[in-house]
Amino acid sequence: MPLLDVLRGVAILGTLATNVWLFAAPGGEANMLFTASLSPLEAALSDPSPATVAEGVFLLLSNGKFLALLTLLFGVGLAIQFRSAAKKGGRWPGPYKWRALFLFTEGLVHFTLVFAADVLMGYAVTSLLVAWLLTRSQRAQNAVMWTCLVLHLAVVGLLTAAYTLFPQPGEQSADGGVPADVVDLYAHGGYLEQIAFRLDNALAMRSEPIITFAFMVFMFLLGVRLFRAGAFGGDAAGRRLRGRLLAWGLGVGVPLNIATALGGADLFFVDRYVAAPVVALGLIGAVGWLVDRADPAGWGIVSLSSLGRMAMSGYVAQNLLCMLACYGVGLGLAARLDGTGPWWVMGLWAAVAALLLAWSTLWLRRFRLGPLEALQKAVLGRIPERRR
Repeated sequence: MPLLDVLRGVAILGTLATNVWLFAAPGGEANMLFTASLSPLEAALSDPSPATVAEGVFLLLSNGKFLALLTLLFGVGLAIQFRSAAKKGGRWPGPYKWRALFLFTEGLVHFTLVFAADVLMGYAVTSLLVAWLLTRSQRAQNAVMWTCLVLHLAVVGLLTAAYTLFPQPGEQSADGGVPADVVDLYAHGGYLEQIAFRLDNALAMRSEPIITFAFMVFMFLLGVRLFRAGAFGGDAAGRRLRGRLLAWGLGVGVPLNIATALGGADLFFVDRYVAAPVVALGLIGAVGWLVDRADPAGWGIVSLSSLGRMAMSGYVAQNLLCMLACYGVGLGLAARLDGTGPWWVMGLWAAVAALLLAWSTLWLRRFRLGPLEALQKAVLGRIPERRR
């Protein structure tokens, strides 16, 4: 299914479009702890200059959509592995628990050494539950799926109410809410000091996968359902289903997303965790429509597909590159270019994206798997697989 590889590549570049702003902000990833999240269009409405409008549109296009898409695609991957194990007569979840453990360990290393907003650990824990659910009846899977959606919407409602009723720290401070010593840590501090800061604040920095656990379970199971329905196939049925996703996902999601973005910071959680996932479904249809009509040997399809085939390596690599570019342990661009506007941040995204696309394409011309994918296969290949 070539479309799946392209979608993974798009999701990796989309998550970079969100995360690059954390790296580029004074205080880096620590903004998750101290700064109130802004609506993507809030600054553009208050100061409609070309720079703020460009930043607002950039954030509106990226915020939450590609995280939801990546989460859904992880569920698709789980469904593929389940089907493969069934065809081979393998036990399930059986050896998958070792794959999940490897993913969790990899995420823990990534969180500790590179970037606090890691998604791999949350995916690893969620995948264990969903892997077990795949052995249950379709009725049980549906019950868990829709229950998780209701729980997620309830959590978003409570968080939105709390956000509305209680003032946020970042709205009280002219410097954005990040303490000066934390800004200095990421601008001039040592690498080991930054690691120690992440570990000291690990629970707070890991809050997103905790509060969105029900959301991840829902998106995993939705990915399983779409895969089994043939939404990623190259036949007429797959194209019809993607056409419906395109019409409903963008037709409903885009107006809803614009409305929540215009609603200001109080609707941040609705914008990121309700409206954005609806748009993500439309993106599946939109990307599928383009792939159906594009030259499969063209540079765009080949490079996105290559990045998608080594998505784990690309995800870690993009965060490592941004850390070295923005933090004081590397080039320190966040401090050097502070106050110069958003253009350099968007330029950094474009540069890292181009580098990832070129690197993955050249790498897969010589090797069959990405670096981290090859490491995973080598480690898991040492574990004997029992048959049913």
